[in-house]
Amino acid sequence: MNKQEWYFIDSGIHSPAYNMALDEYLLECGEKGRKKPVLRFYGWDPPGLSIGYFQKTAGRIDFDGAAAHGIACVRRLTGGLAVLHDDELTYSVVIPEDYPDMPHSVVGAYRVLSRGLLEGFRALALNADLAIPEDKRIGTHSPVCFEEASWYELIVEGRKAAGSAQTRQRGMILQHGSIPISVNTDQLFDCFSYANPRLKERAKRAFTGKAAALEELLGRKVTLEEVKTAFYHGFEKGLNINLRQLVLTDEEEQTVRERAKNKYETDAWNRSR
Repeated sequence: MNKQEWYFIDSGIHSPAYNMALDEYLLECGEKGRKKPVLRFYGWDPPGLSIGYFQKTAGRIDFDGAAAHGIACVRRLTGGLAVLHDDELTYSVVIPEDYPDMPHSVVGAYRVLSRGLLEGFRALALNADLAIPEDKRIGTHSPVCFEEASWYELIVEGRKAAGSAQTRQRGMILQHGSIPISVNTDQLFDCFSYANPRLKERAKRAFTGKAAALEELLGRKVTLEEVKTAFYHGFEKGLNINLRQLVLTDEEEQTVRERAKNKYETDAWNRSR
């Protein structure tokens, strides 16, 4: 079977606003005619709390608590619940809905694209499974993504090790997700509002039993470059593709930075719900 060629961008470490602006820009490029799929890897500086597109923030997100840790909040284009992005590899895929053998259903598309993630975990000597909730609306009403089955997760040893979210616009799919290397639970839960400290501590305890980062699963230190290498080859193998470097022009970079400033850094967008 002939391999398809995809574009690949390792955009490095940027602000939360820039990261969301670039994902949106790549999605729009697909809508305007650049139909070749794009795989992107990226990181966050400062750390970011990405808020789901439909997620309410009042009484749910503690913006002051996040700021106290130097965490910048940003609203995503995709649904689901809030995710803390710090020591992790984040990926995004922009792909046409009519890509060969791409199912029309959301669940089917997740299953296809998750093959790359599954092979990435296998390259790190971890066996992962895709866990799709029967009804993603059912949960504990937690604002924390990894605390309930809202994103479509990859499970390792019974705990969530990666989560993804998706949106579709004008014939294109954007799927992006988080692969945590380590997680600071105290910082994570300081980003959310709880009625009292007891409920907050209960949520923390529940979280530790449901989610796991790579270093905990592997029992050793893991570098970002090691994770990038594993998932780069994982996507190539799992999706039967060859990756070709894509470099943004100076004009494209400027467009992304302007969108980051004018949209993703604003309260009008980030606190719109």
